[in-house]
Amino acid sequence: MFTKSGLAILDVLSSGDTVTIQELASETGYCRKQVYRVVDDFRDAELLDEYRSHHNQRVVRTTDNPVVEAYRHLRMNLSHVDWESLLSPATIQSCWYLNQPRRISTIAKRLGITRQAVHKAISPLKNRAMLDPTGPEYALADDLHPLLEFTRTLVTHEHRKRIHKVAPSATIAWCDPKRALSQVADNEETTNLQATSEWNVTGLARFQEYGLRFYLAGEPAFWYASDDLTPEEVICHTLSLTTDSRRVGYSMLLIEQEEITQNDLMETAAWYGLESIVEQMYRLINGDHDTTEEMSRPMPSGQEYADLKKQYGVV
Repeated sequence: MFTKSGLAILDVLSSGDTVTIQELASETGYCRKQVYRVVDDFRDAELLDEYRSHHNQRVVRTTDNPVVEAYRHLRMNLSHVDWESLLSPATIQSCWYLNQPRRISTIAKRLGITRQAVHKAISPLKNRAMLDPTGPEYALADDLHPLLEFTRTLVTHEHRKRIHKVAPSATIAWCDPKRALSQVADNEETTNLQATSEWNVTGLARFQEYGLRFYLAGEPAFWYASDDLTPEEVICHTLSLTTDSRRVGYSMLLIEQEEITQNDLMETAAWYGLESIVEQMYRLINGDHDTTEEMSRPMPSGQEYADLKKQYGVV
């Protein structure tokens, strides 16, 4: 959605004024056909409203959508930057991962593109000294938080619009440029999502594939991604949605049943900010029950977990 022409048009519209299609074409230098295409996309994405003026001209104005507000904030704080020339769709997606130092190979793997493509995507930022290189790793400079905010707001919005086509009440619990975890609280919408090919059931409802069926599964969560779900991801999705002691206990059952190593789960948990709770879970699995009360998240007691293992036949 946010191509160079899209950013150019948003630049003009970010003032909040009402603008005609002809004025957009004149100010951006893009042909009316391209402007119409972008305006239609923005309208469908709820980024602008459209009216008809005298002579039935199409007139548009931005909404108060969080994406528009984040872009306004970006321009206000970094008005000297020509964002249209810097931000390609691949650059926007790469920026998502530059909140902390990361290797090019790591970003490429998460985006499903080549390292050369990531290098090309972030080169405009690197050439403008917007990255803090630390050896082979890169992160956005400290004063570029508005860019990270815009990137994250845009990506979340695109996932939300995608799922709302099928389930209007769905919420996004976690996402990155290529993946999204969503919750639904409506039976009909759950049925609609189960019938799609791009959204897959995850969380506690997915445990039944491993022979573990739980009463508390309730309305299932859904996962959008091109890759097959791993047990590590199912656990992280469960804990990202809720971390009450019962669900932590269920996750520990799956860890033991599938013999998931701490290193493997930690690698996945790092993307969800769950390293601390995973470390605590393995301490309990390994028999360290004396410090349960000191842990930062609700955890099952040793006896509660022993009862769960017995109930579900996990040795």
